[in-house]
Amino acid sequence: MDGPTGAHPQGDQPDPGPPPPPGAGRTFLERRGISPAMFGTFCVLLFFMLYQVVGTVVSLIIFGPDFSSLTPAVFRVTTGIAQLLLLLIPTLLVVRLATGEPREYLRLGFPTAGEILVPLVGIFSLQQMLQVYLVFQERIPLPPEIERLVEQMKTMIDEATRNLLSSDTPAELAFVVLVVAVIPAVSEELLFRGLIQRSFEKGIGPVRAIATTGVIFGAFHMNPFSIVPLVALGIYLGFLAYRSGSVWTSVIAHFFNNLIAVAALYFGLGEEAVLTGDPETMSAGMLMATFWFSGVIFLLSTYYYLHLTKHRVRDPQHDPSR
Repeated sequence: MDGPTGAHPQGDQPDPGPPPPPGAGRTFLERRGISPAMFGTFCVLLFFMLYQVVGTVVSLIIFGPDFSSLTPAVFRVTTGIAQLLLLLIPTLLVVRLATGEPREYLRLGFPTAGEILVPLVGIFSLQQMLQVYLVFQERIPLPPEIERLVEQMKTMIDEATRNLLSSDTPAELAFVVLVVAVIPAVSEELLFRGLIQRSFEKGIGPVRAIATTGVIFGAFHMNPFSIVPLVALGIYLGFLAYRSGSVWTSVIAHFFNNLIAVAALYFGLGEEAVLTGDPETMSAGMLMATFWFSGVIFLLSTYYYLHLTKHRVRDPQHDPSR
């Protein structure tokens, strides 16, 4: 007699179907035996080639070798499009080689309000310290031949930066903020703190990953005169993303950092200005007082941020190396 509907005769087991193919459910890196650190290194080389080499070649083909002839509007549009096409979109594609869960890998979960607001104090005070550092760096005496070469390079970089950042009307200001603050903050943070740092974290641990990615971030900008401030900024942004478990903390801090520079130019303060005045005309004593006061604020905000995010780091799910 047949058993109840859906039941199988004694000793007869349901057919499990064909076995899954070898490697099913594993990422491309796992199937190929590629380590996370090697993948992170590959990403650094890939995106350097895409943005700095391919982007430059395409610009030369379209605009020719004389970039100084570009209007600020064309320069800004080109910069924004390059960030989106050569950084952001490739990041969202390449991350799928490392994980089946890009949202988790890139840390796209949302932080708390405190995890957003406290870093704004930190980034502002760090920026003040770095501006003072740059003033002292410029006062380092150099041989006349080297100094002339350095001044020529600095003038060229400063002119390009001003063309990108300066604005005269509210509408132009809004467009500059989009191109200089919003797009780079999202594109660069998803690349550096989302894809590259996360890959290094899995391979060499969080501390070395944050430091390594910070150095790469600084070098990627191809500005030798600002390499130290850029590395410091990159390390701090990496610390924010790791501690909060959300890349949006570093995105918003990055946006705020760039916004300050844009606003300073718009209101006629100059991008090198600090809270206590024009650093070019300040005495060494006043500069040092500004540096140490900002340093205390930075340390206090960082200490509070450590306290604020300690529950996340204690959570086993937060550990990127797992």
